[in-house]
Amino acid sequence: MRRVLVVDDHQDGADSLGLMLELLGATTRVVYDGQSALQIIDEFLPEVVFLDIGMPLMDGYDVARAIRQRPEHRGIHLVALTGWGRDDDRRRSLEAGFDRHLVKPLDPAALKDVLGE
Repeated sequence: MRRVLVVDDHQDGADSLGLMLELLGATTRVVYDGQSALQIIDEFLPEVVFLDIGMPLMDGYDVARAIRQRPEHRGIHLVALTGWGRDDDRRRSLEAGFDRHLVKPLDPAALKDVLGE
């Protein structure tokens, strides 16, 4: 069973994604901002983080960079969640340390694919 952290400032969307992931067999935690994600990550030790890019205060790029700077968390699979899907958007997410870039609304097959990795 995978441990998955969902980080999105849109609470309904974050809670819905967390529920979908649980239905797919994951153990999930949901937080609504980047600072909370960085606080819970040491305790929860997720294998996968679904991380919204467009959050206020600390966006997903900053959170991804902060996670990647910590040697103990470099193995976490980071998945960008965004409404932005242009090539430049995908390049920016990879440069920030994301492993995958998914455009909202999410395809349930993509979620299964990520959990299967």
